[in-house]
Amino acid sequence: MEKNSYIEPVFLISAVAEILNIHPQTLRQYEREGLIKPSRTNGKIRLYSQKDIDHIKYVLTLTRELGVNLAGVDIILQLNKKIENLESEIHTYKTRIKNINNLAVVPDTKALVVQKTSFDIVIVESKEE
Repeated sequence: MEKNSYIEPVFLISAVAEILNIHPQTLRQYEREGLIKPSRTNGKIRLYSQKDIDHIKYVLTLTRELGVNLAGVDIILQLNKKIENLESEIHTYKTRIKNINNLAVVPDTKALVVQKTSFDIVIVESKEE
């Protein structure tokens, strides 16, 4: 499946409800709760992408199989987003460390100091073989 077709909003609420075997009102409630954000046409018709459907499946798994209430689902989704952002930052810093290591005087030691707030963040990675 192409990436664009995965994120292209093409499904109407009735189709998504049928695909997932849920009532359209459930989708409306998830939207009111901020758990999903379908695209809208100029006529305000909700359109869902395959990515949206996968996200809704995840929400349904949390509620149906794990018994998480909607407030809990919201917290889980927020924490997942924070983890995603932190993993992205870590990847950025590791890339910087690799670039610095190519110029480092002391091999086997890599360090990067970044001023984020009044505190310094120090990331040190050393090779252990």
